[in-house]
Amino acid sequence: MQRVANCILKVNNSVLMLKKPRRGWYVAPGGKMEAGENIKDSVVREFREETGLHIENPELKGSFTFIMREEEMTAQEWMMFTFYSSSYSGDLLDVSEEGELEWVPVDEVLQKPMAEGDREIFKHILNNEDQVYGTFVYTTDFRLIDQDLDPSRPD
Repeated sequence: MQRVANCILKVNNSVLMLKKPRRGWYVAPGGKMEAGENIKDSVVREFREETGLHIENPELKGSFTFIMREEEMTAQEWMMFTFYSSSYSGDLLDVSEEGELEWVPVDEVLQKPMAEGDREIFKHILNNEDQVYGTFVYTTDFRLIDQDLDPSRPD
């Protein structure tokens, strides 16, 4: 099972987001964990590789399982560990190999195009202090068909 770590970096009421070229969807910077790597080391490394920034004091805020189904069969499954930080050092890359980096005002984050599960993750982490755990089930064309969050996000 693939493991991924990413981080929501919020500074001065803006969030650093990465616009991926394939679908034009926005994500929190991060990426695949290496064999034997712990999740905190992974998120620091991946964030630096994608942005040029060293996140300071990343705090684990969410653990998620993603399942992609084709008909009734599981086609792919991975786990994602989402961290939060409000400080960094270093200089933002002018160009990232992973996509376009953009500081997005907090009140515009949820209007950006993104996977529906990611939208739920951003909603929770930007508005709550507690950790969240969840499972998101998608079709292979990234249509969300089921989700379970604990704790559930209050409407």
